[in-house]
Amino acid sequence: MQNPILYDYWRSSASYRVRIALNLAGIEYKAVVVDLLGKAHKSAEHLARNPQGLVPALAIDGLMLTQSLAMIEYIIETRGVALLPDDAAGRARVRALAHAIAMDIHPLCNLSVVAHVLELAGGDEAMRAAWMQHFIGKGLAAFEALLDHASTGTFCHGEAPGLADICLIPQVYNAERWGADISGFRRIQAIREACDRLPAFSDAHPDKVKS
Repeated sequence: MQNPILYDYWRSSASYRVRIALNLAGIEYKAVVVDLLGKAHKSAEHLARNPQGLVPALAIDGLMLTQSLAMIEYIIETRGVALLPDDAAGRARVRALAHAIAMDIHPLCNLSVVAHVLELAGGDEAMRAAWMQHFIGKGLAAFEALLDHASTGTFCHGEAPGLADICLIPQVYNAERWGADISGFRRIQAIREACDRLPAFSDAHPDKVKS
């Protein structure tokens, strides 16, 4: 059977999530770069994969999947990798943590969204950075508060990395990229350090896969 193909871009946080999940599941895959700066995501070829014109897209098991969280849940369901807790309450908590980033912070900080806001507001790069710092900082402050929970361990939920950590680490990368000060978020920083020690996370880092 052909290895899965991940159509991604090195700096895309959604792509970063899926790279981590594939690594944690031990799935060998081929990476195909979709150059966002070159507008390759708007090409007819890529729109045939994902009509939204977004990355990533994942060709796996004869399917073409879109949306990073759907891809990760598919990997969980078909490859038996434990990225969600066994209990319903735990799964709800982990999904809530993941959604706090993927559905609340990420959409506001998507580069195409911010570019449109800047166009309407006549803003410049300073405004872009301020926007990113505000929403990433605010979102991760709330995430830090959510981690004040009995189920938080070495990782977001317990002693093994899961879906919430997969979403958190790319957002930490974005925070640092845009200069958001998250140095005081003790729980996030501890989880980040734990994830940094795992090859599945470090091998998925944008600087490692940039081409």
